[in-house]
Amino acid sequence: MIDGVAVRDLQVNADERGHLVECFREDWPEFDPEPSMSYHSTSYPGVVRAWHRHVRGQVDHFVCPSGRIKVGVYDDREGSPTRGDLDTFVVGEHDQRLVRIPGECWHGFKVVGDERALLLNMPTNLYDYDDPDEQRLPPDTDEIPLDWDETPH
Repeated sequence: MIDGVAVRDLQVNADERGHLVECFREDWPEFDPEPSMSYHSTSYPGVVRAWHRHVRGQVDHFVCPSGRIKVGVYDDREGSPTRGDLDTFVVGEHDQRLVRIPGECWHGFKVVGDERALLLNMPTNLYDYDDPDEQRLPPDTDEIPLDWDETPH
């Protein structure tokens, strides 16, 4: 796994009424540093939201409570012991996990399956509307060795 990336299985507490999943606990080591805000976004089947990274120390924490996504993380950080590594994770409604992503790594996701997906992100930095901390590449860039259409394992 890429240095700084962490994955936590989330406990699903289910009964005849439905289920409850804790997405954040301050005692989880994956939240170091802790989030400064949270937001959610909805994406439609087949949509790819990639690639971007943050250069001011932001860490993202992805959870997909509804639908299913394939998360990609690529490490091209100078001096990183995992430079050149690519991680992918399929997470979602039936596989509830938290994915911690060092912001300096390129990252993004694709909605897989036939349903829209809800992504919850809990970044460690507040979004700066006047000076966003984002660099972007297109989803099909040759700089990152991931084919978003490849079938997840």
